[in-house]
Amino acid sequence: MQKGVVLIIMSMMIIGLIQCGGKADKQPLEDMSYQEEVLSKAKPMFAVIPDKMPGSENDTPARVKLGEKLYFETALSNTGDMSCNTCHDLAKAGVDNKPTSEGTNGIPGPRNSPTVFNAGFHFVQFWDGRAADLNEQAGGPVLNPAEMAIPDSATAVAKIKALPEYDSLFVEAFGENSINFENITEAMAAFERTLITHDRFDAFLKGDLKAITKTEVEGLDLFMGKACITCHMGSMLGANMYQKNGLIKPYKNLKDEGRFGVTGMEQDKFMFKVPSLKNIGLTAPYFHDGGVETLEETIKMMGDMQLMQQISDEEASKIAAFLKTMNGKRFIES
Repeated sequence: MQKGVVLIIMSMMIIGLIQCGGKADKQPLEDMSYQEEVLSKAKPMFAVIPDKMPGSENDTPARVKLGEKLYFETALSNTGDMSCNTCHDLAKAGVDNKPTSEGTNGIPGPRNSPTVFNAGFHFVQFWDGRAADLNEQAGGPVLNPAEMAIPDSATAVAKIKALPEYDSLFVEAFGENSINFENITEAMAAFERTLITHDRFDAFLKGDLKAITKTEVEGLDLFMGKACITCHMGSMLGANMYQKNGLIKPYKNLKDEGRFGVTGMEQDKFMFKVPSLKNIGLTAPYFHDGGVETLEETIKMMGDMQLMQQISDEEASKIAAFLKTMNGKRFIES
């Protein structure tokens, strides 16, 4: 009798557990249809950041190691106290968060220092596109009198040759008697080609519908609906064309005429490289002159100036939330 009672009780418990499990299984799952719909619209417009940059197939660990040391080398400035990292701080998502950066003369330059992360994916370098690639870009600030102010490439080479620790590094990277300006910039470019970030938006594009929140998805939907994708598309959400800053209404600062200063062509007045939006939530202030502090205000201004779109505070907040999904994981996790 006692065994029978125990068996009955156990049977009832098992049945109860099965029934509870059955009820749990029948609970409705979170409805992700909206996220799926937005993802389907987004896929043709955007792309996941590649794992390697163009040109990196020729890079070696020795060149990357040398380039990293040169990136932090203050001897490449005329005062010996400024490096590439001074204005493009790797601990701050590759910027200094200043409107414009000071040179060794202590005078702020005319343009905001853009992030160095993912720069090798851009179709040109600098706001005005005056450098074609990372190699050409790397030497620019070193020789710019308003930045690191080394008078010429021969002086830069002499300063590096004066530091004994570089002898073996250059031999390993390029061979004997290889300390020259071309190899200095090539090594720095090799290091910069390792500065790639991946983010939650990448994961969403790969199909992880929960990688970004419902509000962030709504921001993405608005971003597409407001026609921001006219210029900000692809894996970089920009950095693939020039565009006039102030296409519909002029920007508040008309002193800088952009690409016109490089080409002298009238049609290039106020034309700038469209900035990438990767890590944009970490790289304030905004615009080529660092003239706007907040992402939300920048979004509203861009809608008005470029697209004839009036963007409300609520819409700007949601779009900003979406843009922050592109903050690199390496910064969030560190």
